Amino acid sequence: MKRMTLEEAKALDDLLTETDPEFTDIPGVFAKQHNLLDALDVVSKNYIQTKSEATHKPPAQIIGEMVRREIAAVG
Repeated sequence: MKRMTLEEAKALDDLLTETDPEFTDIPGVFAKQHNLLDALDVVSKNYIQTKSEATHKPPAQIIGEMVRREIAAVG
């Protein structure tokens, strides 16, 4: 992996500390996860959140694993 030069590091530092971030209407990863769970009923949402916290996996990964297990059981 290429290392940054001192000039590149200084420029990046200036960019990150001296400029204000620009916000957009594009939802980030946390908003997407929240929207995904809002589509579920309360019991399902609580189960997915609990499983997510216990396994340190995002809710989308928990749901994907459940779907793959269901497909494997049918096939």
